[in-house]
Amino acid sequence: MNDDARFCQLIPGADDSPVLLHVPHSARTVPGPVRADIVLDDAALERELDHLTDAHTARIAELAAAAASLRPWRFVNGLSRLVVDPERFPDEREEMRAVGMGAVYTHTAHRERLRGPEVPHGPLIERYFRPYAAAMEAAVAGRLAATGRAVVIDVHSYPTAPLPYELHGAGPRPPVCLGTDGFHTPATLLGHAERVFARFGGTGIDRPFAGTYVPLAYYGVSPEVSALMIEIRRDLYMTEPGGPAGPGLDALAAALAELVAAVG
Repeated sequence: MNDDARFCQLIPGADDSPVLLHVPHSARTVPGPVRADIVLDDAALERELDHLTDAHTARIAELAAAAASLRPWRFVNGLSRLVVDPERFPDEREEMRAVGMGAVYTHTAHRERLRGPEVPHGPLIERYFRPYAAAMEAAVAGRLAATGRAVVIDVHSYPTAPLPYELHGAGPRPPVCLGTDGFHTPATLLGHAERVFARFGGTGIDRPFAGTYVPLAYYGVSPEVSALMIEIRRDLYMTEPGGPAGPGLDALAAALAELVAAVG
């Protein structure tokens, strides 16, 4: 890890747990050299962080891990997604490049300029994106070596009202959106998630956010790696945007712990 590395924190769970709770967007930290290339003033940057940070999701994962009968492992990003977004494809496969929000964001949630066109992306990819991807790959490899399988559960949140950057923001915004992958999300995993989160008012599948994170070394080739993305609508547990958590957080953590128990 480089000297900026409060990111890529792997928090151990039980040796025999296959579950890895992945929390990629919960932090607000932007290192100084990265901040220098962002064109927003400090107030505008704070507003952007309010909108794009999945606030309190690290706490939800922490409480779920503590409550689970078999403690899952956790992989938590300590840097803001405005540094790099580790869940994007780093190349032309990423559809969010169309709105300036690929692995390195050039635009904000409101489609305003975040970085100037002169800022090179390569150094950010090399310094932050690739080490993160390698560390996550190693974390999954560890679960495979220990248990013969890995279950990656992505823990996210999303705003009650759509933001301008969303490519698929029209339509329902269910209390909990479950993102799936045709290769890596088995019906049993999805079914367990639908059951435990139904108590919050229902779930939706792949709308408004689709897909889930699998390290590229395993993507599409390793069925022993299963994955699911959980997108929690923020009004269930916090004041938007960027405000404090509310009483719903504990109930969501308990549901996530139940999911961990069901699939672990």
